[in-house]
Amino acid sequence: MLSTNLKYLRKQQNLTQVQLAEKLEIKRSLIGAYEEGRAEPKLATLQRMAQVFQVSVDQLISPDLPNAFKSGSANNRSNVKVLSITVDSQDRENIELVPYKASAGYLNGYADPEFMEELPKFRLPMIQSPGTYRAFEIKGDSMLPIPSGTVIVGRYVEDWQEIKDGTPCIVVSLQEGIVFKRIYQQQRSSALRLHSDNPSYEPYVVKLEDVVELWEAKAYISTTFPLAEISLDKLTSLVLDLQQEVQKLKTVK
Repeated sequence: MLSTNLKYLRKQQNLTQVQLAEKLEIKRSLIGAYEEGRAEPKLATLQRMAQVFQVSVDQLISPDLPNAFKSGSANNRSNVKVLSITVDSQDRENIELVPYKASAGYLNGYADPEFMEELPKFRLPMIQSPGTYRAFEIKGDSMLPIPSGTVIVGRYVEDWQEIKDGTPCIVVSLQEGIVFKRIYQQQRSSALRLHSDNPSYEPYVVKLEDVVELWEAKAYISTTFPLAEISLDKLTSLVLDLQQEVQKLKTVK
């Protein structure tokens, strides 16, 4: 679908073949050849195209983008996405783990098969329902009593409208990066409202156009066991006290 998608995306950005060729640093005649299906670009050129149009290489060459966009509203265009996945020796999908240190790289490499291949992988026998799963290590205390360092296993959500209000999700967005929150749909608005379980954190809104991926939380893995007979309010108070003590130590230095 490269020839169709390339022509469609170029016209969507009101670019001439000459202008696109300048952005890609190639000859104009090559753009014409690609759009007419007379030639195929090299991988490096494909990657530059994907950057110019802000899509993945998979999106550029796989789906019929004009028909895909016509079949949904503008708010659903972010759902036109092809996930990069890995499989085991028996052709079963792995669960890729995105460690916290790899979070920044994930935003740039989530559609790159080579990046995904480098991530740790595992399987969970208790998860049998169909779908694509991915695991993300979270940091911070915004979702207490789930502690920092917990690994959240999520199922990929193709249509955000299927998610019920209050569902805990991993939200991957251009502005906020990777966060673990409960999501609520904004009435009459193309946005999601993100809530923390820790009342010390205020809710905030993320525009749907900035959402790259949405993963419904299905399980979590933690090496920290919950404290016995301690309320969430008390736990939050303890964390705040610790933060104040740390701030005092910084001030003394």
